[in-house]
Amino acid sequence: MNPAQLYSQPAAYLVVAAFLLATGIFGLVRRRTLIGMLISGELIFAAASLNFMALNRFTAPDQSVGQIAVLFIMGLAAAEVAITLSIIIAVYRNYRSIVSKELNELKG
Repeated sequence: MNPAQLYSQPAAYLVVAAFLLATGIFGLVRRRTLIGMLISGELIFAAASLNFMALNRFTAPDQSVGQIAVLFIMGLAAAEVAITLSIIIAVYRNYRSIVSKELNELKG
């Protein structure tokens, strides 16, 4: 099988997206620092974006629908990163650590 045939099948894209999703979920479960959890969340967003683009390319009659959804996901991911990093900086200033197990004194 040559690479041109591999790109013309949706299964290749969906396998990569499933791998990204599994890696992201594993990272959320295993990581102890807030930065590691943030990176794992971004992997999950990348998996969702890849699924939208793959299914859009092979099944949707209108090519712009999946691209608009991916742009929305990218904007959501950028907002999530900005808010999360500001929270992480505030937590580090108060507790001098970003390890999630040490942050048991947080109150709402």
